[in-house]
Amino acid sequence: MIDSIIQYFSTIPSLHRALILAGGITFFWIIEGAIPLFRFSYNKWKHASINIFFTFTTIIINFAFALLIVQSSDWAVAKGFGLLQWINLSSIWFLLLGLLLLDLVGAWFIHFIEHKVKWMWKFHMVHHADTHVDTTTANRHHPGESVFRAVFTTIGVVLCGAPMWLVMLYQSMSAVLSQFNHANIRLPLWMDRAISWVIVSPDMHKVHHHYVRPQTDSNYGNIFSIWDRLFGTFNYTPVEQLRYGLDVLDDSTDESLTYQLKIPFDRNVKTDY
Repeated sequence: MIDSIIQYFSTIPSLHRALILAGGITFFWIIEGAIPLFRFSYNKWKHASINIFFTFTTIIINFAFALLIVQSSDWAVAKGFGLLQWINLSSIWFLLLGLLLLDLVGAWFIHFIEHKVKWMWKFHMVHHADTHVDTTTANRHHPGESVFRAVFTTIGVVLCGAPMWLVMLYQSMSAVLSQFNHANIRLPLWMDRAISWVIVSPDMHKVHHHYVRPQTDSNYGNIFSIWDRLFGTFNYTPVEQLRYGLDVLDDSTDESLTYQLKIPFDRNVKTDY
């Protein structure tokens, strides 16, 4: 089975990657209608439009970095550079450790930094500005933030010595599981808590979207929950106590594309929330 996964993601067509992205959003969009966590009073299509815009800008930026990531991966593998290249592992452990490390550097660590460096936080604020968090929020990233994440993905690939099949697998899982943990769905509490011991569950990630600290500065994970538990950034707050958005922003601006694009450059937007 592992060999089949490696073979598939070594040659995965661009169409399949697009279908994974679109299929995930479509699936969780439908599930949100059946078992919503919150019953929002909003125009779901209008809300989705701004997030889909940011999805396309993220895709464009990822394409711009694609060649660099491929070259970085090929160089690391050819030179035997990176943690995965330095230790001898069976295929399954190579896959699992690789996913964990790519998630740590390319997702958790850059996310943590964005919350600590003020000028980077202003780009990330666009993601947190959404007052109706649902599956489309997963891809709501200012183009500037998309660049940060692409850079750290590249760094992660080099430090790990990750071959491209592993990078493709990680990015596919990252897209779908991010859509899952942002989705406005209510799972049985026991199930959500059980899931959160391994991967980031919907309730776990919703805490991160609370409008004030300390919740905002917690639960940074993308795929795996281990990093927040290991580094002491895990927070459990009942979802009934959550409110989305940021207290330094006017909630009415969350669907204004022009305003959202200008947030990183607007000196009137406070960074201390």
